[in-house]
Amino acid sequence: MRILGINALFHDPAAALVIDGVTVAAAEEERFSRRKHGKRPVPFSAWELPGQAAAWCLSQAGLRPADLDAVAYSFDPRLARPADTMGLHDPWDHLRLTYAREAPGFLSEALPGLDPALVHFVPHHMAHAASSAYAAPGAENSSVLVLDGRGEATSHLAARRTGNHLEPLHGQELPHSLGLVYEELTAHLGFLRSSDEYKVMALASYGTPRLLPELRRHVHPTGDGGFRATGVPWQELCPPCRPGEAWTQAHADLAASTQAALEETLLDLARWLHGQTHDGVLTLAGGVALNCVANSRLAREGPFSRVWVQPASGDAGTALGGALLLSAGAGHTPRPPAGADLGRGWSDAELEAWLKTAQVPFERPEDVAETVAEALAGDAIVAWFQGRAEFGPRALGHRSLLAHPGRVGNLERLNDVKGREQFRPVAPMVLAHRAPEIFDGPLPSPYMLFVHDVAPRWRERIPAVVHVDGTARIQTVEADTEPLVARMLTAFERLTGLPVVVNTSLNTAGRPMVDDPRDALECFGSAPVDLLAMGPFVVRRREFFAAGRPDLATTTAGPQDKGCVR
Repeated sequence: MRILGINALFHDPAAALVIDGVTVAAAEEERFSRRKHGKRPVPFSAWELPGQAAAWCLSQAGLRPADLDAVAYSFDPRLARPADTMGLHDPWDHLRLTYAREAPGFLSEALPGLDPALVHFVPHHMAHAASSAYAAPGAENSSVLVLDGRGEATSHLAARRTGNHLEPLHGQELPHSLGLVYEELTAHLGFLRSSDEYKVMALASYGTPRLLPELRRHVHPTGDGGFRATGVPWQELCPPCRPGEAWTQAHADLAASTQAALEETLLDLARWLHGQTHDGVLTLAGGVALNCVANSRLAREGPFSRVWVQPASGDAGTALGGALLLSAGAGHTPRPPAGADLGRGWSDAELEAWLKTAQVPFERPEDVAETVAEALAGDAIVAWFQGRAEFGPRALGHRSLLAHPGRVGNLERLNDVKGREQFRPVAPMVLAHRAPEIFDGPLPSPYMLFVHDVAPRWRERIPAVVHVDGTARIQTVEADTEPLVARMLTAFERLTGLPVVVNTSLNTAGRPMVDDPRDALECFGSAPVDLLAMGPFVVRRREFFAAGRPDLATTTAGPQDKGCVR
């Protein structure tokens, strides 16, 4: 059964293709349109569909829209109520609901040949839940928590997976929403709402939760699987921070206090759910599940023996979840994807053609992993473009910026390269078998969705990846699933004695992550990056900009002079 999943209504429009329970492709529209998050989450943009992402997903399987058996649209307008009756101030929400009801027609226009009758409305939080419960390995019998800003009429879902069946257990009705509270704080601190919440999480590490007693009056669990989260008097707690204005200790303390209230509420929700199911595995989805500090506390203090987080936990992941839910309902047992690399990729020949068309001087070394390790050991910053793009917001060794973790100045250097705030940390990637001696936390951690305490004896050895609170958000790497990255890490350790490399997303501030070769070349040309590793090829900055004339640059021959092009 060929099912296309679509997320479109709020933000992060995306598409995913599932055939007989197997995930074939998944991609966010922002990677094609080059608009961060695809669009802003306002009612007037609700009609915008992930047309390019959907067309690409179909092309991966050689399908036309007419070949589809079903389309899952991850919002069900029949479950929604007028915003004012839910305590929300959103006077144009009725426009959003109109667009949702007309989605089958809009989709048939965007994908000519699609029968509108094949479009199925999937409840938003059930799509989130399916994206996690069905994609997690070893989760055939498991519990799932979904928390985000809002769905049709709720902001949370507790559910249980048993085999192919996904049973909803409880949902918290709006206006109470942990996601909306965190969004309000994001705006109050001068960041972009429904975009920069991860900055608030980073800022919280610089503060103390001295305002927690006041926050608890407005954000707290109710003990019955639900919670209260609304009406926080932000202005009374702390003056607002204007966009671009320097934050103060009071702002950091407010962030820390809100983060603590969020964590306490999540722990109570997990304990209630475990009391209902007694499962060993908890899976998480929804935008709140991207809060890796809260995830780590759940794993550390919660009642479940294992916590698994969907790497595309935000609304983009509902495209995949909607398709998996329909597939499971049709009798196809969903197979967990092998990784998050579900997006676009190019063959070596295609990459070489891109480089020749761009008239870029490049080399084909004998082993790109060894060449990159040597460059990193020499303190170069490397743009790493390999394999299929990641689905979700984390760079996981396919579209990454890499650097030496032992140079304390590389945190500031990378934040300057990316044009972002200096209080934000960068992450380490580490060989999985080396991780336990360096990092204390949930292992393995292949999707960078937990924080780990860095062992004291290692903090001075890898200072670039240690956050102000002594933690790091790590990615563990297995040689059988990521052989090229593992080979690079092994070579880097041989050269430096460090089994860790800095890994942050390959983009600059306000831009989506690099996706195709043109994006990679544009980023490399506009940011002070020393080397671009694209497939088996490398481009060096000094040759790229030789004499200000890339077309006249002379390349340096790689080992055995393989594939050097002028």
